[in-house]
Amino acid sequence: MDSAKWVGMQILRMAVLLAAVTVTVFALLSLSPVDPLTTNVGQTALGSMSAEQVKKLQEYWGVGVPPTVRFLGWAKDLLRGDLGISLLYRRPVIEVIGERFFNSVWLMAAAWILSGLIGFFLGVLAGRKRGGTADKLVTGYCLITASTPAFWIAMVLLMVFAVWLKWLPIGLAVPIGMSSADVSLSDRIAHMILPALALSMTGISNIALHTREKLAAVMESDYVLFARARGETERSVLIRHGLRNIALPALTLQFASVSEIFGGSVLVEQVFSYPGLGQAAVTAGLGSDVPLLMGITVITAAVVFGGNTAANILYGLIDPRMRKGRKKR
Repeated sequence: MDSAKWVGMQILRMAVLLAAVTVTVFALLSLSPVDPLTTNVGQTALGSMSAEQVKKLQEYWGVGVPPTVRFLGWAKDLLRGDLGISLLYRRPVIEVIGERFFNSVWLMAAAWILSGLIGFFLGVLAGRKRGGTADKLVTGYCLITASTPAFWIAMVLLMVFAVWLKWLPIGLAVPIGMSSADVSLSDRIAHMILPALALSMTGISNIALHTREKLAAVMESDYVLFARARGETERSVLIRHGLRNIALPALTLQFASVSEIFGGSVLVEQVFSYPGLGQAAVTAGLGSDVPLLMGITVITAAVVFGGNTAANILYGLIDPRMRKGRKKR
């Protein structure tokens, strides 16, 4: 299979998965027991309204409309590039997402880069010598953080560095009471440090453990033993044989970790009151804002599937055996 056709198949696969996710999310929202009128208007307010007013509210929130009709209408608008109007914010969904996306993309990009670099470095440090002191320390750290919820790490970082030491801001994306024109880059970075650390700490473990296992297997292989017998130094063995063999698997795992970063950002943004897509998704879910939640789902799923597809494409372009192997199967 040639490169262009293989890349096209990967993109088509991503589109099918994205469509399946949107259908599944919409079906789950339709089965939700949350009553949008009671949640957003209140039972007391509904009791004081007339039948005509309640009917208008039901039409606004789509109560009583069959789920299939609502989904087809939403899908038609999506194909035209229209994500609809947010029921809570009463504004176009694309505008609400655009405001939140800028904050989230910088936060998640910083956490993604930190987790990849630190995880790869710790994995190399541990995998150079299986059973050594560095291996035990790194493995212990990874096992602890891998089993620790992201929101708990976020709360610990918040208490230590913001409440006790007062080194960093306690939350939000900008200083309280400051207009957006007066907010400097240093202010935004200061407010992003703790959320980015909380997200990256949970993502480090998977990359570090995977890199450690791959490198340890390489360093114990026969061709590395032969290289040492030829007189190569440990540094030369590590660079020429170790890093070359673990670079591609680490790259694939790094792109695949985008989904974990997105999932963790929902809870981390809630802890730090960070105005990103994660917090907007929670608000939309609790308020039954279906257009906003579906818009966030489409955007986030596209980014996650895009990361996985990019990993598959890079792997296949760098290593042609991946394409040939799939063709044989």
